[in-house]
Amino acid sequence: MLRALPRLLVYLGCAGSVVGLSLIHAARNGYDYTDSYRFAWSIAYISILLVVTYGAGFPDIAGRGIRAAWQAVVTLAVAALAMSAVQLFVGDALLPRFVVFGAAVVLVPWLALCATFASGGRARAEDRARVLFVGGADEAEALRRELGGGSAERPAQVVAAVETDKARSERTDEQPLVDLAVQTRAGVVVLARSAQDDATIIHQAASLHERGIRVRTLSLFYEQWLGKLPLSELERVSLMFDISEVHRALYSRVTRAVDVLLSLVGMVVLVPITLVVIVGNLLGNRGPLFYTQPRVGKNGRVFEIVKFRTMRPATTGLVNEWTTEDDPRITPFGALLRRAHIDESPQMLNIFKGDLSLVGPRPEQPHYVEELVSKLPFYDLRHLVRPGLTGWAQVKYGYAGSESDALEKLQYEFYYLRHQSLSLDALVLIRTLRSVIGRRGR
Repeated sequence: MLRALPRLLVYLGCAGSVVGLSLIHAARNGYDYTDSYRFAWSIAYISILLVVTYGAGFPDIAGRGIRAAWQAVVTLAVAALAMSAVQLFVGDALLPRFVVFGAAVVLVPWLALCATFASGGRARAEDRARVLFVGGADEAEALRRELGGGSAERPAQVVAAVETDKARSERTDEQPLVDLAVQTRAGVVVLARSAQDDATIIHQAASLHERGIRVRTLSLFYEQWLGKLPLSELERVSLMFDISEVHRALYSRVTRAVDVLLSLVGMVVLVPITLVVIVGNLLGNRGPLFYTQPRVGKNGRVFEIVKFRTMRPATTGLVNEWTTEDDPRITPFGALLRRAHIDESPQMLNIFKGDLSLVGPRPEQPHYVEELVSKLPFYDLRHLVRPGLTGWAQVKYGYAGSESDALEKLQYEFYYLRHQSLSLDALVLIRTLRSVIGRRGR
């Protein structure tokens, strides 16, 4: 509740400021606001405010006070200028400046207050989710690193870690795990696999559960707090869950219908984008307009993915190197296309053809797949579903430029496969929007 309330307040603030100022302007100038064309355009301005504030990370930005206020000033200036640009393009004052810039001014302290409120809520939630870990030292360190990485779904901190042999009870009158949980004021006890196999630890965990302390397996904690599966559990759980695209026909039909509909819309938008890229290529990226590359799709079928070319033509044939974000082969105009994610837009053609879906694991090149399958026997499970233009691993982890990155992303992809649903797909698309507009993922 404390995490959702600041977001609701941001939405209400954006809508309330625009509507409120519009009503004031209408009363002063003697017209009916709800019966005028300005009503529809005020809704459009509210939408711009919501998109821009979400893209900037409000109210979830890290920080409060002056820092949050400055972030609000920049964000709202962008929104007001965007609405002004629309009015300039249309050639009419769709909304009075009193509303456009007045709402921006009113919202600066409001957004700063919401961000401060959200920051305090995260701190309180983190204090509540005090974690006591039971397992190996390496697993404890990995968990600390994951929770401190900034991509957790729910805030938490490891307040204590104890190895399995030190947590077990040798006598009926001793309960070292219970004592440590009380001493550290732990709110969650996380049991690694070795701890789950010890009957005395399970007995103590049951006692803690009765006291209101939450008990989770390491795998379940990773899922609920981090949105991924731990590396140690990947092979163990690889066949122990249903996959919606494989086991639920309705999900597969609905997602395919949505893919076709949105790809048709995307191909219409692709036409003016292509014209802009053609001009950009002539000025600073001479060579072929498109770049195709074989990728592994559903059920291992290889297809040609289509992108706008972002690298020098002489080097795009190098297929034995992982591409990095700052790859020297990328041209300046290509870097601009990548930063704006425009280079991926021709993949609407792949979505329409059925090679890709909007959401799913990103497809890899065949030689990478062959290499990773030989090292990770469970890696091929990701090919049971149609790959995606975007995915859970992309919004949670970002760019993969090495085998270690691919292994890290696989933990998120297994989470996606295990929880694949329309609601999770919608969440991925929303977070992708935030990633494109402003801040990554969360």
